[in-house]
Amino acid sequence: MAQKFMEEQTEEDLQKGQFMTFQTGREYFGIGISYINEIIQMQPITAVPEVEDYIKGLINLRGKIIPVIDIRVRFKMEPLEYTDRTCIIVINVKSMVIGIIVEKIAEVVTITDDDIVPPPTLGRRDSEQNKYVYGLARIGDSIKLLLDPEKLVKDADIEALEELQEENE
Repeated sequence: MAQKFMEEQTEEDLQKGQFMTFQTGREYFGIGISYINEIIQMQPITAVPEVEDYIKGLINLRGKIIPVIDIRVRFKMEPLEYTDRTCIIVINVKSMVIGIIVEKIAEVVTITDDDIVPPPTLGRRDSEQNKYVYGLARIGDSIKLLLDPEKLVKDADIEALEELQEENE
């Protein structure tokens, strides 16, 4: 029993400070590796009527129905046509599996707590995007915006998506 706890503790410790970074627009974002299940290629997406525009629809991943959101649209950027670099990061958030469409995966980086600073509050427009960003990390000459995955999807949307998943399973 103690051995199993030690193994779990070690895996959690190994993931601490690890972030998967990806590019959207000219910005680089990071999500804590502990949220990430896998990264997959773009798949056919079944559109769902009457949901927020950033919710692109549902995919069937090995028999499991997963809602997919487009991060660009969520951040109120112009949508882009998907390319061979576009992929889906499958994450666990609020006890639900969700796919996030990103333009390009960058790398996995280790960021210490000392390298993370809170985002500045510059005005109303910035606060729209900053509500998803909990910190800024300087890595070399670049800045990575660290996302709070739990704020990417509204609670009301999660409830609607859970209903859709149940209907489609």
